[in-house]
Amino acid sequence: MSRTTRLLTLLQVLRGKRCPVTAAALAGELNVSERTLYRDIAELTALGAPIQGEAGIGYVLRSGLFLPPLMFTADEIEAIVLGLRYVDQRADEVLGKAAADALAKVAAVLAPDVRDALRNPTVLPGPPGYGYPQNTVELNVYRQAIRAQAKLHIDYADVNKTPSQRLIWPLALGFFNEARVVVAWCELRGAYRTFRTDRIAAATEQGERYPGRRSDLLRDWFALMKLDETGRFTPDKN
Repeated sequence: MSRTTRLLTLLQVLRGKRCPVTAAALAGELNVSERTLYRDIAELTALGAPIQGEAGIGYVLRSGLFLPPLMFTADEIEAIVLGLRYVDQRADEVLGKAAADALAKVAAVLAPDVRDALRNPTVLPGPPGYGYPQNTVELNVYRQAIRAQAKLHIDYADVNKTPSQRLIWPLALGFFNEARVVVAWCELRGAYRTFRTDRIAAATEQGERYPGRRSDLLRDWFALMKLDETGRFTPDKN
């Protein structure tokens, strides 16, 4: 990553720590040498970041704002907290960490009089549930293909364990209470389909981008879903 990105990432990591963190731990989290870490700490401190370090204990970011306080109402804060905590409970490890980082960013720039709504919300996301079925293919494979508009070849088995091979255009990942799905255009069916990620045995990119804009395709899928609101949603009609 670039030096600027690394410095901002270091600030964000420190924002998310409540106790002092050693240079070795910070360097490991950022995948840099301790020498680079010390240089970055010195540069941030010179720029005015309130980083406090103690020999043998570690570094901690003291209170202090680098941006003007965000002006959210208590209700808006609770909506943000509820959404991010829901993501932390139900998404994969990548999005869970992103939610925690986002929450730390919000907390760092809140006006003092509304921070209590962040610490003590009146709404909660509920229990995390029973967990998701195990995936053979990591969700990052789909995430990267979605962002690149890359066609994916998948080996799939439906609810009856009937195997099939598909060439799909992945559009989005869906997170439900008991399953995760890939929303896609299926070339075999010539239609939009959803595939449970725990029923995909393999997924490989074909080195080919699918045509059109993903945003347009996704909008068409949403329109079809709206037309079928009375029907029971299932990812098994493939």
